[in-house]
Amino acid sequence: MITLHHLEYSQSFRILWLLEELGVEYELRLYERDKETHLAPPEYKELSPLGSAPVITDGDLVLAESSAIVDYILDQHPNEQLRPSPGNPDRTRYLFWFHTSQGSMMSLMLMEAVFQILIARVPFWMRGLIRGVLNEASNRLIKPRMQKLLELAEEDLEEQPWFGGDELSAADIMLCYPMESAKSRGYITPKHDNCNDWLDRVFHHPSYQAARKKDGKDSIVLKV
Repeated sequence: MITLHHLEYSQSFRILWLLEELGVEYELRLYERDKETHLAPPEYKELSPLGSAPVITDGDLVLAESSAIVDYILDQHPNEQLRPSPGNPDRTRYLFWFHTSQGSMMSLMLMEAVFQILIARVPFWMRGLIRGVLNEASNRLIKPRMQKLLELAEEDLEEQPWFGGDELSAADIMLCYPMESAKSRGYITPKHDNCNDWLDRVFHHPSYQAARKKDGKDSIVLKV
C-alpha cells in the first residue's frame, strides 16, 4: 500500500487529492513544519534529505518529485481516465499543462518566494539595495512570464473547462497548487474569468473537498 508522507502547506496536497480522486486505499502520515524555520521536521528529512514534499513510500520504494509520483500512481491504475491516452486530441494539451505546472509555474513562484526571503533576511542596511535589485528582476523576468502563462490559461479554459480537456485530469491536480498561489499573490485577478471559474470548480470538486478535509488546512498557498 502507498504511504503519502504529507507535509503541511506543501505540494504533497496534490498527491493527497490524486489518491482521493482515484478512491484507492493508502496510508496518510502528516508532518508539521518547524514553527520557527517553517521547514520540514527532522523525521521528514530522514525520508527526503532536502526536506522537500511530496514523498511516498511503497514497500521498499521511496519516491519524491510531484510529477514522478503522479505518473507512478497512475501507472498502477491504467484504466483511470486522468491522463488522455496517446492519439486522444486532448493529449498534447494535457502534456503541456501537466509539465507547465512544475517546469514553469512552480519555478517562477519559488523564485519569487526566495526573493522575498532574501529581502527579509539580509542586514537592514542592505535591504533597500537588495529589494530594488530583486524587485527589478521580478518585474523583468517573473511577472511577465506568469502573466503570459495566465493569458494562455484563459484562452485554453475558454475552449474546455479543464486543463486536460472536458474532464478533470492529472494536469488540473498538478496545477491546483501554483494556481491557488498565483491568485493569493495577485497574479490571478477578477479579470481572469476563466481561471477563477476553474479554481471554483476545483474547490467544489468532491475529491478535492475530501482531500482538504484530511489535510485539515484552509489554504495550500506556497511555502518554500
